[in-house]
Amino acid sequence: MGEKILFVNSEIFPYLPDSHIAGIGRFLPQGIQERKKEIRSFMPRYGCINERKNQLHEVIRLSGMNIIINDVDRPLVIKVASIAAARVQVYFIDNEDYFKRKQIDRDDDGTFFSDNGERAVFFARGVMETVKKLRWAPDIIHCQGWITQVLPLYLKKIYKDDPIFASSKIVLSLYDDTPETFRPDLASLVKFGEISDEDIPLLKDATGINLAKTAAQYSDGIIIGSENVDNELIEYCGSLSKPLLPYNAESLADGSYIDAYNNFYESI
Repeated sequence: MGEKILFVNSEIFPYLPDSHIAGIGRFLPQGIQERKKEIRSFMPRYGCINERKNQLHEVIRLSGMNIIINDVDRPLVIKVASIAAARVQVYFIDNEDYFKRKQIDRDDDGTFFSDNGERAVFFARGVMETVKKLRWAPDIIHCQGWITQVLPLYLKKIYKDDPIFASSKIVLSLYDDTPETFRPDLASLVKFGEISDEDIPLLKDATGINLAKTAAQYSDGIIIGSENVDNELIEYCGSLSKPLLPYNAESLADGSYIDAYNNFYESI
């Protein structure tokens, strides 16, 4: 199990500054590819990413779809670039309304964007629809960063019968990037297709912790990816009786986490 790995990232270096999450987003896919796995990697195309410097270009055959959120059609634009040194291609989910702004998820005053819930929904649906167009069936989908955390729900409730995703398993990495709160209408934003209130009871209280718990609920394996993940979240994940890889500072420092993650994929 686990020959094709789809990485869904909130951040990847060098497109964003070299943070803990962005570093894993950069080096983990390369390491997994070097272990003879086939990989694809996605992230949002934030407005702070210099398209000319990083040689992003639109993939016309993948773009052109509209995603309806709040009764508004939002055009889905797919761009691609390559990290030459890693021989890794990165796909970018773009939309002018959601990702043109220069900041990632907060304004210049540090205020969390009010439409971040919509952005997470658009990103998750954009990734899934693009992978369908690629006709590339992943064995493992590894979600990293809060903006990816709607995707596990969608895989299990909306895309589970699609031939592309019929055998896909979700691995969720949790970091210390959990937002405090979203708009109160997060649950209604997340719902589409056959998703009901009974599927997302925690989202009645639209906190970042509850979005992460919902993602964990619909995942097949969970990785604690950084040291300061909220204890409430760790305890909740432990109560789910799912495969859980604890945080290991030493392996992240020396790079051996790549083998540990690779083994974890194969055990799911």
